[in-house]
Amino acid sequence: MTQDSEQQPPKIEFPCEDYMVKVVRDADNQVHEFVLEVMRRHAPDLDESRLTHKPSRNGRFTSVTFFIVATGEQQLKALTDELTAHPGVYMVI
Repeated sequence: MTQDSEQQPPKIEFPCEDYMVKVVRDADNQVHEFVLEVMRRHAPDLDESRLTHKPSRNGRFTSVTFFIVATGEQQLKALTDELTAHPGVYMVI
């Protein structure tokens, strides 16, 4: 196998509809409101009816999945940076 045939991450073409963003956060309602506010600001077309919540086994964390229209790398970086700066947000995928 040559270097060129190694798998590369897929290139995203922008705008990208139905771009999935998963946020792992504390199960706290205040953290949820913060995450929603950030998502609404960075993805104003957010369809909140498509949100899914999955609590962890012990109920301490919640993973929330959003689908947004990704407009570019700058939007995704700003969104991720702002979310992960909060102490109640553990991961943005």
